[in-house]
Amino acid sequence: MDKNYLELIKKLETKKSLSTTEYEAIISYYQNANAKLQKEIRDYVSKKAVDAVKKVYGNAIFIRGLMEISNYCKNDCLYCGIRRSNKEVERYRLKKDDILSACEVGYDLGFRTFVLQGGEDPYYTDDILCDIIKSIKEKYKDVAITLSLGEKSKESFKKLRDAGADRYLLRHETADDNHYSLLHPESMLLSSRMESLNALKELGYQAGCGFMVGSPYQTATTIAKDLKFIEEFKPAMCGIGPFIPHHNTPFKNMPKGDTGLTCYLLSLIRLIIPNILLPATTALATLSGNGRIEGILSGANVIMPNLSPLSNRKNYEIYDNKAYQNDEAAESIELIKEQMKNIGYEIVIDRGDVKKI
Repeated sequence: MDKNYLELIKKLETKKSLSTTEYEAIISYYQNANAKLQKEIRDYVSKKAVDAVKKVYGNAIFIRGLMEISNYCKNDCLYCGIRRSNKEVERYRLKKDDILSACEVGYDLGFRTFVLQGGEDPYYTDDILCDIIKSIKEKYKDVAITLSLGEKSKESFKKLRDAGADRYLLRHETADDNHYSLLHPESMLLSSRMESLNALKELGYQAGCGFMVGSPYQTATTIAKDLKFIEEFKPAMCGIGPFIPHHNTPFKNMPKGDTGLTCYLLSLIRLIIPNILLPATTALATLSGNGRIEGILSGANVIMPNLSPLSNRKNYEIYDNKAYQNDEAAESIELIKEQMKNIGYEIVIDRGDVKKI
């Protein structure tokens, strides 16, 4: 490997910081390498990432019970299968009783974090969401609640936080204004997304951001900006996964993202923030049958099996062929435990909060 590259990785490992230009250099070096060298680079960086996460969390893997509460969305993002313009989607919303039933199943299976995810659905007013959150917290005193429901006002975020929400995942998608405009309709602005993320941190949420790897028009430069943003924002968690096109979106013919690059970036993010909560995402598992394990061996330490009612899972199709059965299903927790045990990790029954270092 190139000497300058090795020096930059060493700097990142020790300083937890690079300039945007330096981030671009280590991304370009990987992207321009042949397959053999790419594997050497991934192996080199992933070993450092695994060492970093084990110093903080040992061999613990945290599980989150994912509930996709609605596939209605007021937005029209060009990459998303549940975008407003897609008339082929069989729309659904989970009622409060459905969500509480899923929590009961999940709690009995050992989940101590529930993730309520959905499109930006106006049906779920602050009052409805606060009632659901309070009901979950009243019944299960030792759980954390993560929300991933898109942009809201600071006032709404505060109401949800006061009701008991602990974490909020809001992917920034890209830290480059122009790139953001190529992925979203004119009505959506990167500045609004960043305003929401800053509000979440100010309100005391464990805030999370993230982006798609290989999204249309993404470059080494835009990824470098993403890494610099993550470094400076210091999220509690970060969700990244490969871009996978959906057949009924404007990006249906765009190429898929890359598993190798996704894993490489997972490792880099772990080096930037050693105590970050980093999921091996469903998109990674969808693109590669071994994706979850590859993600964990690249420095990820969170898995989010699906707790949604079986009848709804297939309809939350944000990209084609989304995995939601077998080891992506919460009911398969014993299989997941065995997978992790086989590679030297252990699923723990724990809220899985960020550990201070």
